[in-house]
Amino acid sequence: MIRTKRQGLIVWFRQMKNVKQLKRHGHLISVSRKLRYAVIYVDQDQIEERASRLERLSFVKKVDRSYKPFIKQEFDNAKVDEAKEYDYKMGI
Repeated sequence: MIRTKRQGLIVWFRQMKNVKQLKRHGHLISVSRKLRYAVIYVDQDQIEERASRLERLSFVKKVDRSYKPFIKQEFDNAKVDEAKEYDYKMGI
């Protein structure tokens, strides 16, 4: 099974009634009614095209990209706080 590289787009919109149209542009993950935004996942090779298409829609305020694929998630030399380590040994 081949995994495709995906990236999230955060779409800020004006009205909730247009959320169904966002499903055409990618995989709709979640929608916030109160803050009026939606999270859509798209293939990374199509991200520029999809973002420009979404920005042209009349009900979209702006489109932000998620930077999660570019953030390093493996941490090196993580130092343990000595005070916490001491508390764990005491059983507190």
